[in-house]
Amino acid sequence: MKSKTSFNNEQIKRKKRKTMKSRIIFVGIIFQLISILTSCAFGQEKNVIPLKVERNKSLVTVKIGNLVISNILLDTGFAFDGLMIYNPDYKDSLDLTNAREIRIGGAGSGDDAKGFMIDSADFSLGDIIMKNQRIIILQGDIYKGFPSNGIMGYSIFGHYITEFNYDSNTMTLYDTDKTKIDSSWTDIPLYFKDNNIPWVDASIVVENETPILLSMYIDYAAGDAIVLLEKPNMKFSLPKETVNVHIGRGLSGDIYGKTGNISKLIIGPYELNNVIASFAPAEVRSKQENADAILGNRSLRRFNLIFDYSNKKLYLRPNTHFNDPFR
Repeated sequence: MKSKTSFNNEQIKRKKRKTMKSRIIFVGIIFQLISILTSCAFGQEKNVIPLKVERNKSLVTVKIGNLVISNILLDTGFAFDGLMIYNPDYKDSLDLTNAREIRIGGAGSGDDAKGFMIDSADFSLGDIIMKNQRIIILQGDIYKGFPSNGIMGYSIFGHYITEFNYDSNTMTLYDTDKTKIDSSWTDIPLYFKDNNIPWVDASIVVENETPILLSMYIDYAAGDAIVLLEKPNMKFSLPKETVNVHIGRGLSGDIYGKTGNISKLIIGPYELNNVIASFAPAEVRSKQENADAILGNRSLRRFNLIFDYSNKKLYLRPNTHFNDPFR
């Protein structure tokens, strides 16, 4: 039989355990509240959108009214608010009553493309409604058979801090006024010229020479690692061995050039080795004056990325694809 004293000791121990448990729960609740408040204070309100990656290109799905259009290509070179649809199968599903006919120039050696443009319309991307957007529908079928149905750019990059995570294949859009980027990212300066296309300075090594600093703009829609532009007084020499190829197709037609391996592409502190580069005549591949090169997605997707146009920064963090060989 237990004594009265032993009963009292057990009651005291139980009371202490309950008190301690209550304190732990209370501290946990406070910690969660602090965490939530801190997140809001740093603007971690975000929209996460699934990303489809195919042929080194990043694709999303949009809606115009009840019309769902998948495989919309994301492009930093699409420098105004809006959406271009080039799959002719969608033409009859859109209301073109107030559209006007336009011509659109782009890469390639042919004539400008023809299209119809709606000056102001809405479309949605995930839970975000993009208002007062231009919608362009190409008349021809220059991109028929392409894996993408259309293209968009500045509607995202120009209004949100845009993060691409190639480990999870997601795109996250953050409010530009509230978000701060933590120190785990490496920042690279961006600059802009006479339009809304982002430029960076990066270096190449073709053979074994001293790295050559080049002014290049980012073409997020390009599947190339880098396109080196051939023009008078260019800063680099071509590799000893190149192959003539069809590089791609722009709004003004086909683009022909060469491919060859360069020793290094250096972006900030990061070196990519044995890179397959494309070489193309500047007057055909690029409409941007004084560009030495174009940085494409075959290089960029080796990093998780954050585009911050408002602060003129590109943030990089190597991902699981960083050391993949170029093919």
